[in-house]
This record gives sequence, structure tokens and C-alpha cells, in this order.
Amino acid sequence: MRRALLPFALLAFQPLVVAPALAQEAQGTTVRDVVVEGNQRIETPTIESYLTLGRGDAFDPNRIDASLKNLYATGLFDDVRIGREGDRLVVRVVENPIINRIAFEGNLRLDDAQLGDEVQLRPRVVYTRARVQSAVSRILELYRRNGRYAAKVEPKIIRLDQNRVDLVFEIEEGPLTKVAGISFIGNKAFSDGKLRGVVQTTEEAWYRFLSSTDTYDPDRLAFDQELLRRFYLERGYAEFAVVSAIAELTPDGRAFFITFTVDEGPQYRVGKVDVQSSLPDLSSSDLTGLVTTKSGTVYDATQVEETVGAINDRVGELGYAFAQIRPVPTLNREARTIDLVYQIDQGQRVYVERIEINGNVRTLDEVVRREFRLSEGDPYNVTLLRRSEQRIRNLGYFDQVNVTTRRGSAPDRVVIDVAVTERSTGELSFGAGYSTSDGILGDIRLTERNLLGRGQTVVANFTNSSRRKNLEFSFTEPYFLGYEFAAGFDVFRNQTDYQSQSSFDETSLGATVRGTYPLTERLSHSLRYTLRQDEISSVDPDASVFIQDEEGTRITSLVGQTLSYDQRDQRFLPSEGYIVRLDQDLAGIGGDNRFLKSELRGDVYFPLFSDVVLNLGAGGGYVFGYAGEDVRLANRFFIGGQSLRGFEAAGIGPRDKVTGDALGGNVYYTGTAELRFPLGLPEELQIFGRTFLDAGSLFDVDLSGPTLSDDSGLRVGAGIGLSWLSPLGPLSIDYGKALVKSDRDATETFRISFGARF
Repeated sequence: MRRALLPFALLAFQPLVVAPALAQEAQGTTVRDVVVEGNQRIETPTIESYLTLGRGDAFDPNRIDASLKNLYATGLFDDVRIGREGDRLVVRVVENPIINRIAFEGNLRLDDAQLGDEVQLRPRVVYTRARVQSAVSRILELYRRNGRYAAKVEPKIIRLDQNRVDLVFEIEEGPLTKVAGISFIGNKAFSDGKLRGVVQTTEEAWYRFLSSTDTYDPDRLAFDQELLRRFYLERGYAEFAVVSAIAELTPDGRAFFITFTVDEGPQYRVGKVDVQSSLPDLSSSDLTGLVTTKSGTVYDATQVEETVGAINDRVGELGYAFAQIRPVPTLNREARTIDLVYQIDQGQRVYVERIEINGNVRTLDEVVRREFRLSEGDPYNVTLLRRSEQRIRNLGYFDQVNVTTRRGSAPDRVVIDVAVTERSTGELSFGAGYSTSDGILGDIRLTERNLLGRGQTVVANFTNSSRRKNLEFSFTEPYFLGYEFAAGFDVFRNQTDYQSQSSFDETSLGATVRGTYPLTERLSHSLRYTLRQDEISSVDPDASVFIQDEEGTRITSLVGQTLSYDQRDQRFLPSEGYIVRLDQDLAGIGGDNRFLKSELRGDVYFPLFSDVVLNLGAGGGYVFGYAGEDVRLANRFFIGGQSLRGFEAAGIGPRDKVTGDALGGNVYYTGTAELRFPLGLPEELQIFGRTFLDAGSLFDVDLSGPTLSDDSGLRVGAGIGLSWLSPLGPLSIDYGKALVKSDRDATETFRISFGARF
């Protein structure tokens, strides 16, 4: 009986034994204290703020894990450990060091400032491995953008006291990663060589040392795909596509091989062409003459764009700013034709609500606004808007000019936004060069083309050569008194050595006051007044008697005008258009000289083929004295050199038979025909050839005597030339031959001209 009752007795006493143990265990499940160890800079309360459990909370593995992640996420610690010691929560941390200094070693192509901007690390910032690895990736990417894919970057730390480190990036830049080869797959209509001339990326070659197109650039490769697409679309391949463009880097990281895979598709011709207009005052028949895509010709996407642009201009002239011109093509794959319908949807006639100008930090709004051919409140006209943008670009004050439109406060209002990026307009330059006529020359020029942001121009220039010494200062106010009238003045002192041509030196000292204003958009008129002192000196004792009689000083007071009509597409190396210029000077308002001088010059440019331009030009001049005065030596014409190639400067015209001195003439005429053409060299070299034929004559002088030679016969020179627009300045070499000449003419075979400003 006792044995049977024993288990029951033990069971009865069990609560008395277990209860104290459970109470003790329950006491340990609650955090009584939080202890932080290892922190030096970071305050303990700051660390505790990232914990998800604290004093009085129950120990929870999930909350401890979350606290651990929170502390790591701060980036302040290199190591974090959280553990339980009895009823205490112990947090042990190892703080990340503070960056004391950042240095770059081995970088030659990129300076420290460029790299520092890229890494986005600064002194007194917490050092972390993730940040350093991100900085390494950024540096490598920067070198790749500069064509150096073999670059290597190794970060190193130098530990200092107070838990600080110096961070050093050791850089091995490596060579430029060139494009070793460009190949095409799938092209049948055009050879690899032809397509290589289309893309902007080029293969490595010795003569491309001044170009960067033979280095790999992912952005350029994407643009190359667009160039290929345009090339094929201009030649009727409407379904052309670039399947892939792969750049493979060699194992040593020194070169890329680029492969374009293309799908040409068939060539299409233009089928039916139609224009559909919904504008009430513009019928489809009025626009037919603007369509350049003709039925039966090979389809050309460029002609479609030109047609859309021409129609858009015509519609814009009527004030429809937001009219939609959409070319709708329909492909007939069996006949391989494309039917085109130009659909013109009506838009509202709109007016200019306002013109907003942004980006001009230094240049005044007024300087930009006065170039507009539209004013606020005027009917919108896209032709005038484009001309306004061109005029702003021609100022030369901005690197970028972007003119856009957006809808205004009402459906019939438009806002014109002008975004500009200013460029430096001040220049202190030192020049050097050589020409056959002047020999070695140098100059110093100080120019400010946008003085105080008002658009004013100031130029101070000094030129010195074996033949010329010129000192000039000029100032121009483009909008005098708020009117479109460019007023200015010039002060000059020019000394020229004519010993080799006419056995004398000439010094001119004077000043000019001038003003220019437009008569129409392309026609301008200039007025000027000049007061000048001309001195003929250093006359050789054996010089012509006609030259000796000119020795001394004379004062010239003259008023002049220039009438110019310029229809060229661009001022430098024009490819089409024409320019006509008339200059006239009347001397006699005071001074010692009485004469009227007139010159007329015209040039027209014809684009014959791609990059082949024909220039036809002609000019003539006439000067005569009045009130009993003869035309003096300093006011006559001298022809030759660049104005008549194959002959020296002042190489033709009246001369002294005995001494051979050039005396100048009162009448001249010249004509030229020049053909400019590419030489088949890479376009980036900017080298082109020329062939020319010059003709002209110079005669009639207010002199008489047995030693005077005045032959009015025609002179002709012809030859070839080479021009290079080098990075250091333009270089021209001409080989000319005098085909028709006089026995007393001075001829030359080679003419070299080279100049640079740096």
C-alpha cells in the first residue's frame, strides 16, 4: 500500500520543486541591461537607437537579427556582434575608420580633380569597403569613356592613429584601346569599305593621331547604327535593320574588333505620290511643287524629310504653328514600290505670347532678344523663327542655342523658349605663320566680342613680319542707341615694306569711324569716314623717278560706303549661294588727295557633287582723280599674289622699264574659276584639293614718260592647290603657272600660306 502511494506522493510534491526553477528561467528571458563595447567616436545612445529591443524587452532571436542588420546598414561599422550574457544584451562593434586623405597615383591622362569628382569620396567621410569598390568602378568607367579599357585600379589604405586612414588609388592607365578592325555581315549591296566610310568609328591608323574616332566609344557605336540606317534609307532600302553591333575586346584589353550584322532587305522605288491638305486657305495643288519625291525614282528618306520641312515652312508662314505634316508610306513588297501620301492636318492659327530666354548668365536678355525677327504679339512664322535662331548662333557668344516652342495660356498662343549655353568670348592669342609674300610673321591679339555682356566688340592687334608691322585698335557697338546700327571706330598704324616690288616703304597712320545697318535680311549698307596720313619713305636712290617723286607725307580725308548682298549658306568654306559687294571711297573733304575709288566683287558657289564645289568670281575697280589732282601711289591698285595666282604680289600692271618698280594702276579687273574637291582621305583630316584658273589685268596710271610701261593686256594664271584645316591653323599650298603674261611681269610658281593662333 505504501509502495502504491509513493508515486502519488512524489507527484504531489513536484510543484514545490519545479516552481522555483521556472521562476529563475523566466527571470533570464528579459533584458535587464544593454552593454555597448568597442565604440570610440559613436555615442552609446546612438548605437542603442538602432536596436529593435531594449531594457525590459524579452530576448528574441529575430529582433536581435534585425538589430544586427540595422547597425550594419548604417555603414559606420566594420564588424558588429550581438550576444547574450545572462540577462544582459552585449553589443560589440568595430567602427569603420574615417578617411583622412584621398590620393591618386599613376594618373597622367586624367588629373586629380577629374578623378575626385568621379569617386564621390571626401576626407572625414566614413571608410567602407562598399564605397571604395564603388569608387574603383567609377574610376574604371571614367577611363573607359576616355578609351582606356586596359586601365587597372588598386585601392590601398594607410592606417593612422585615432582610427583614421589615408586612401590611395594606385592607377595603371594602360594604352588607348583602339579599334583594330570593323567588319560587316549580311551586306550585299555595299562593300565593307563603303560602309566603313559611313560609320563615324574608324580603324586605327597612323594618320589619325589628332583624332579620337579610332578609340572605342559605346555612344559612338550606337550613333554608327543610326548612320547606317540613314545611309540605307537614302538609297531605297526601306526595310533595312541593324541586327546587332558587337564590340569584342582582345584578352590583353588593348584593342576592339567591331562587327555589324545587317539585314539590307530589297531596294524600293517611289510609287504614287499625293498631298492631302485640310487647311482652308491652302490647297494640295499649292504644295505639289514642294514635293521632292518623284514617282519612279529610288526611295530616299532624306527627300521625304526635306519635303516635310518645306511643307512645314510653307504652313508655318500662314501662322499654323502646330499643324501636323505626316508622310504615310505604303509598301508594295511584290512591286517593290512605296506609295507616299503627305497628310496635312489643320492646326489653329497662333500668335507669339512671349519669348523666354534661359541660360544667359553674362549676356543681357536684350542682346539675344534684339536678334529675333518675331516680337511678342506677332503671328507665329516658322521661317522667321528659324532665321532668328540662325542670327543668335551667328553672334558667336554661345556654344549651344536651342529654340523650341510650347503652347501658351490659350490654344491660339505659343511661347518661344530660347535655351543658350554661353562660351568664353574673351581671347588673348599669340599667332605665328608664314606666307610667301610676308615671310615669317607673328601677332598678338586681344579680343573681347561680348564686352560686359552687351554684345560690344573690342580688338587690339599687333602684327609683325619681315614685310609688315601693323598696330590696330577697334571698338564696335552692334546696336547704337538701340537701333540695328553697328557703330564703331578703328585706330591704326601700318608700316609696309615695298622694297622688293617698288623700292620704298609706306607708313599709314589714321582712324576710321564707321556704321553698318541692314537694308533687308541679306542686304547691308556701311558708311565710314577715314582720316589717314600716308608717308612714302626709305626710297632707294636707284628707284624709279616716279617713286622718288612720291616721297614725303600726304593727308587723305575720305568718306566711303559698302553695299553687300550675302546669300551664301555659310561664311567659311561656302558650298552654295553667292555674295556681291560694292565699295566706294571719295577723298577730298580736306586733306591733300582728291579721288573717287570704286570696287565691285561677286562670287557664286555651285555644289556639283558630294563635297565638290565650283566657285566662279569676278571683280573690278576704278579710281580717278578730280579737281586737277592725280591719283597718288598709296591710293592705286596693286594686283597679284592671292588675287592673281601665278604672279607675285604687285606682279602685273604699270612699271618703270628701267628699274622694274611696280607703280600700281587706276583700273583693274579679275576673274577666277576654282574647283574644290576631296582627295579621298579620311574626312577628319580636313584636307582637300583645288584647281584654279585666274585672269585679269591692271593698267592706266596718271604718269607719263619714256620709261613708263603700261600694258593693259590680259594675264592668265592656272594651277592646283592643297588646303589643310589643321588643328594649328589653315595651311594652303598653291602651284601656279603664268599662262599669259608680259615680259615685265613678276611671276611665281609656289605660294605658301600658313597661320595659327594659340
